[in-house]
Amino acid sequence: MSTMTTRPTLRGSLGMTSSTHWLASQAAMAELEAGGNAFDAAVAGAFVLHVVEPHLNGPGGEVPAVFATAGDPTPTVLCGQGVAPAGATREHYRGLGLRLVPGSGPLAAAVPGAVDAWLMLAADHGTRSLRDLLRYAEGYARAGHPLLPRAADTVAAMEPMFRDHWPTSAERWLPHGRLPRPWEMVVNPAYADVLTRLVAEGEAAGADRGAQFEAARRAWREGFVAEAVDAFQRRPLRDSSGEDHPGLVTAADMAAWRASYEPAAVHRFRDVEIAKTGTWGQGPVLLQALAMLDGMPAEVLDPSTVAGVHTITEVLKLAFADREAWYGDDGPVGLAELLDPSYVAARRALVGEQASAELRPGAPGGLPPRLPAHLELGGGVETGAGLGEPTVSRSGSTRGDTCHLDVVDRWGNMISATPSGGWLQSSPTVPELGFCLGSRLQMFWLDDGLPSSLAPGRRPRTTLSPTLVLRDGLPVLACGTPGGDQQDQWQLPFLLRHLVGGQELQQAIDAPTFHTTSFPGSFYPREMVPGELVVEDRLGDDVIEALAALGHRVTRSGPWSLGRLCAVARDPHSGVLSAAANPRGEQGYAVGR
Repeated sequence: MSTMTTRPTLRGSLGMTSSTHWLASQAAMAELEAGGNAFDAAVAGAFVLHVVEPHLNGPGGEVPAVFATAGDPTPTVLCGQGVAPAGATREHYRGLGLRLVPGSGPLAAAVPGAVDAWLMLAADHGTRSLRDLLRYAEGYARAGHPLLPRAADTVAAMEPMFRDHWPTSAERWLPHGRLPRPWEMVVNPAYADVLTRLVAEGEAAGADRGAQFEAARRAWREGFVAEAVDAFQRRPLRDSSGEDHPGLVTAADMAAWRASYEPAAVHRFRDVEIAKTGTWGQGPVLLQALAMLDGMPAEVLDPSTVAGVHTITEVLKLAFADREAWYGDDGPVGLAELLDPSYVAARRALVGEQASAELRPGAPGGLPPRLPAHLELGGGVETGAGLGEPTVSRSGSTRGDTCHLDVVDRWGNMISATPSGGWLQSSPTVPELGFCLGSRLQMFWLDDGLPSSLAPGRRPRTTLSPTLVLRDGLPVLACGTPGGDQQDQWQLPFLLRHLVGGQELQQAIDAPTFHTTSFPGSFYPREMVPGELVVEDRLGDDVIEALAALGHRVTRSGPWSLGRLCAVARDPHSGVLSAAANPRGEQGYAVGR
């Protein structure tokens, strides 16, 4: 394989940032240059992502992150995943004649979690002022930013829905009665005003930095933001069921929820430890896959070979089958059972020489698995504009969905974060706020008794999956990618290439990748394609033809189409920092010095 890369792996000693948009990366770097730490930088960059990638995330969405501080390198999860509101009972949705939670519209919204989480992180671990951290996003929202072509395409795809059913979104995105053009300067004065008011309400609390952040959080959860959300959610508006329904998020729901910290789920792979969220997120799929691969011959750990692609794919199918049966905010099986060596060995033994098209969840602790009725019935319904995750095409290729941001600083603070939700096609725009709520409730099932069954106060089983890697107890790598169900699938070959194959960050990101859709999708209408393997053409005709001969239903997705990986790293011994970003889509950007 060629060692040529699309761009250099950056190296330096002051700080490194990598994100899915160059403006966010540069805003984060500006905070490092101003003397801020990795957490200041991440918050500044994340608020910019809300503005400049509006088709991929927004303030009404959510964020999980995994981080370690220079003072305490123990990996910690920042949970900015909001919960199902108090009115979100299975009976409510069934009473509306629904068998799935809609993929868009007011009924799909969880309590928005991202903003409270970022403000809490800044207060607890940052050093810079509230005004400093929000000024970049406020500036782009008020003065404008060049609209990405893919964002313009998303607005165009949503135009009929906006004009016919979501008039507040039409006012927001079609302000002159026409579609915005690619690279046109677009503004969001309503959201700029929200940021300005958060700063003003924070500073009104006095000079104490902590008091300012807490006041801003209260203004969001209990003040003017919560009031606007409450009023707007009462309006019946169109969702992906084809009917108009009001939403369920109330001011009381927003006041009752706060972002939180929890220990990361950690598993050792060779000489490193991989840190992820718990099973309320998708992240442990990566840990299960690595655990199965750890007991296999070295030749099947190379993602560029037939044996490597086949084995990695079959292992992922088993891990994702377990996700369907066992993952959720309140399940009967914990990660300890899923990573128990005897269980891992039994799962590993299922990897055969031919591709499997079956969904095969295991029985950890002897518990029989149960799948949602929708899957057992082979469910699936037609999709349309505004449904599910429309930035991911049916063929499996991705034009981007969700965002990612990694930062490391000179002191050794490191964070990996995957902001998402609240994209412009999720739900109608709340006019006073300039943004919409998310659609994460579509991750729940309406069946009774599943780990991911809908219930008030539960976190939806999110696909968002940031990663932190530690060696000898110290953080050495933060990485992640957008991509819904593909996030851990694209991270796994990258990690194998870097950690096992010794490739540099940029080389490992650039290398051709693949994923399978042979398990149920997390997004409405929750379809699966048994046995399908989606590949970048650059894997090579010989490899692709050999995979087809093994029984994989191969879909070619173009040469540079899969993954939007970001990564930053630190050598604890030399202090050298490094970073890389994905060239696919010509949008990701790493910066540092």
